[in-house]
Amino acid sequence: MLTIYGVYRSRASRNYWMAGELGLSFASVPVLQARRVDDPTAADAPLNTQSPDFLSVNPTGLIPCVDDGGFVMTESLAINLYLARKHGGPLSGQTLTEEAEMLQWTMWAATEVEPHAVKIVLTMDAKAAESEQGRLAIRGAVKALKKSFRRLDQHLAASGHVVGGRFTVADLNLAEVFRYAMSQPQLFDEAPHVKAWLAASQARPAFKAMMAARLAEPE
Repeated sequence: MLTIYGVYRSRASRNYWMAGELGLSFASVPVLQARRVDDPTAADAPLNTQSPDFLSVNPTGLIPCVDDGGFVMTESLAINLYLARKHGGPLSGQTLTEEAEMLQWTMWAATEVEPHAVKIVLTMDAKAAESEQGRLAIRGAVKALKKSFRRLDQHLAASGHVVGGRFTVADLNLAEVFRYAMSQPQLFDEAPHVKAWLAASQARPAFKAMMAARLAEPE
């Protein structure tokens, strides 16, 4: 059975969503980020990314990771590509070209979009958005993201999907990255195809189930 290590309020959300889309049975092992624990190394500390029990599974000390029948893998976006390839179906690449496109778009989102989108999330989480430094950080991130939003918007205009004219792992991976920018509605207003695509992705039952579990967790 697939085991997913990580809380829903982390990048593990991507893997929980993917498992839901594929209809996979899985075990969930909640592993908190160490930064959220007062003393992550204390004997009575909840299982976290510095806990010896978790480090014995994933020595990098990062969530998420998965154990799929003894095969341990890290990196949330890569995990989803692996699960799609393993289990097949419409979410996976049906040709070598589609698989290459899914990998290309996923890497693009990870390198060109996520660093700026995460900066927005971290600034908002730190409640620094009202400070001058916070406003400048968000303004810079939004400016950097506009090019990527334009590129994806033009691409989605053809079919409303990233690869193959249907919902695939590429849509899921990118939707989870672009979700980080949702506090900045102007980006989506200027990219209507991206706005509609993200709304459609988040209307899927598996996303709603994942998000319900995420919201049920303590902040």
